[in-house]
Amino acid sequence: MNLEQRFKNAAPKVEFCSLRFVEETHEGLGIRQDVVQPVRTYTDAGVMITVIDRGGIGYAATPDLSESSLREAAGRARDWAHRTADRCVTDFSKIPMPHLQGNYRTPEVEPWESVPLKDKIDLLREESKTMQTDDKIVDWDASISYGTRHCLYLTTDGGQVDQTFRFIVPAMSVTANEGSDSVTRSLGGRGYCRQGGFEVLDTVGFRGTGVELADEALQLLVAPNCPTGEMDIVLAPDQMILQIHESIGHPLELDRILGDERNYAGRSFVTLDMFGSYRYGSDLLNITYDPSRDYQFATYRFDDEGAPAERAHLIEDGILVRALGGVISQARAGVPGVANSRANSWDRPPIDRMANVNLEPGDQSLDELISRVENGVYMKTNVSWSIDDSRNKFQFGCEWGQRIENGKLTNLVQKPNYRGVSATFWRSLAGVGNEDSFEVLGTPNCGKGEPSQVARAGHAAPACLFQNVSVFGGE
Repeated sequence: MNLEQRFKNAAPKVEFCSLRFVEETHEGLGIRQDVVQPVRTYTDAGVMITVIDRGGIGYAATPDLSESSLREAAGRARDWAHRTADRCVTDFSKIPMPHLQGNYRTPEVEPWESVPLKDKIDLLREESKTMQTDDKIVDWDASISYGTRHCLYLTTDGGQVDQTFRFIVPAMSVTANEGSDSVTRSLGGRGYCRQGGFEVLDTVGFRGTGVELADEALQLLVAPNCPTGEMDIVLAPDQMILQIHESIGHPLELDRILGDERNYAGRSFVTLDMFGSYRYGSDLLNITYDPSRDYQFATYRFDDEGAPAERAHLIEDGILVRALGGVISQARAGVPGVANSRANSWDRPPIDRMANVNLEPGDQSLDELISRVENGVYMKTNVSWSIDDSRNKFQFGCEWGQRIENGKLTNLVQKPNYRGVSATFWRSLAGVGNEDSFEVLGTPNCGKGEPSQVARAGHAAPACLFQNVSVFGGE
């Protein structure tokens, strides 16, 4: 008997009942200082039953897929729904839950399984050997993480969504040291996260990068500290994604705005009355929720409540128009959202999570952005971040800095940092790079929720110019 039939037999007679089956596998390969690290593998599977009845909502999870275990979990979920019926923040029975049918599968050009383990390890060995080019290189590593995720979502009223994802995260870093000074260069700050197969390594330029990172680390080691003052900055895509993630993605999550996350991950400076009128940034700021790129890290066709994912503007020409909130949060808040109700595993309920949140490209080349700066710094690759509980005041640091003087890139600087306030920083956006500087990246470890959940987030952006920003060094 298949899972669908077992669920049908086990489901209680309630207003709404769903089953979400998740099976995940992971393989992690790594080399550190030319030494092969233990191969890390795991497989995990189970189901979450959700029940809505009498105005309440309840969840129960189990790794046992037998009909008797599904019936027991469904009964617990129903009991929790009844216990919470008069204690909920909203009447869940009045929220029409999706019950669509569909499927999605990550396309792969070169499947991970088609490449022998020895060849994968040999590739990492080759990159590792190129990094130790000088005695000042004191640490170096190269790794590849690969995972699969199969999700089957069923509802008692006919919903059936079947999705299979394949994730790959290549990473590389080099640390140079002299005396008390250390600097690190990495492959996009470990941000080249994609969906796909082994072909992603060539897409993101993994091969041959080790020696480049070592050379850049040695250059930075002898560079002066970043100057302090108010000046223009040009941010590369691998720093832009962090800026988007922290000061746009998290503030626009509806559960934060509603106050659900304030005890752990914080709230938001955004309020419900801002949607449709608030100037979040300059006219050049266009932010989209975009599930349409098959290779981006958080692409899917349906979220974990079965809602269909469609591309939509969150911020259009600088004006805040839409929140990052799923079906339930949208009903509670009364503002438009997107299909981003997601859970990190079978034993967690879905919550509002940013997915592919992208800054749309403009019409200027990187050279043109730099030519507009008389006094500033070009910064690449995030290395540190700090932002307050309202996702408003922030301070970010980068691995790579290069002075811009009279429209030209000049000498390197160490430990460039900048600070600002989300509510005003994006209004200083004065130039947006074109498709030539546009890069698709992401992060595998965005934390949020009680109990804690770690989710994948995709981000894409071009290089961008910001004017009159507070910049400082790392001393």
